[in-house]
Amino acid sequence: MIFLKQMLEKTGFRALVDKNTDLPQSGSNRGYKTSTIIEGFITSIWCGANRFLHTEVTRHDITLGKIFDWKNTPGQDTYKRFFSKFTQAKNLKVGQYFYSWIFDNFKFDNFTLDIDSSVMTRYGVQDGAKKGYNPSKKGRSSHHPLIAFIADVKLVANMWLRSGDTSSANNFLGFLEDTLSKLKNKTVSLIRLDSGFFESDILDYLENKPMDYVVAAKFSHPIQRIIAGTNNWILLDTGIEICEQIYQSKSWKKSRRLVIVRQRIKKIDPKQQANN
Repeated sequence: MIFLKQMLEKTGFRALVDKNTDLPQSGSNRGYKTSTIIEGFITSIWCGANRFLHTEVTRHDITLGKIFDWKNTPGQDTYKRFFSKFTQAKNLKVGQYFYSWIFDNFKFDNFTLDIDSSVMTRYGVQDGAKKGYNPSKKGRSSHHPLIAFIADVKLVANMWLRSGDTSSANNFLGFLEDTLSKLKNKTVSLIRLDSGFFESDILDYLENKPMDYVVAAKFSHPIQRIIAGTNNWILLDTGIEICEQIYQSKSWKKSRRLVIVRQRIKKIDPKQQANN
């Protein structure tokens, strides 16, 4: 925790929080400073808290209070009141402020941006939790967030929490614009997407941007037929071959380059497998 305190001091985190007027402020003279609330919440998470109730452990830890110079340590009711004041508009403003600050302090440029969708299973009643695609808990309510990663520095660049009944590509274009605005003057040279974003409007949009992209193709029947009829394979390594084809879907306005990789799977003798 001393190292955490030193890191926050070195980055000027407390002053950064105090400068942000979009963050909820206490209207009482006896209320906690916003920076104290956020520092206490971060510290609780670092100590393993994953519920508001768990923050009571941090609150009663006298040593942590001395390390961070807190006259009084916030408890779970303070955090609940604080976060209940956030709205969608406030979330966007505060997120923009902190994300921009993070990447402004990076001297590194020329990023690779990975965007993925995930499924978060929910229990109980939570806003936006709906039944949708959930491979691990079929029929269970979930959220379906969009997450952008900067692979080069291993940081989350943006995240939108969506209801569980949305598709992977839902509102992707707005999410990408919001992510690029958070990165501000940073150069994004490559965007990598999984097959959930293999849609015509997304491909058209990316090709109007000054960056390269790689999108995993959906293994549809037309693409399967192309692979089956391909004979210009190049051997990369034992059991691994690669080729490329020019492909145009019926829904596309133009053709695109399709890179195909195949790998030989070693077959196991059923008798040998039974013996093992």
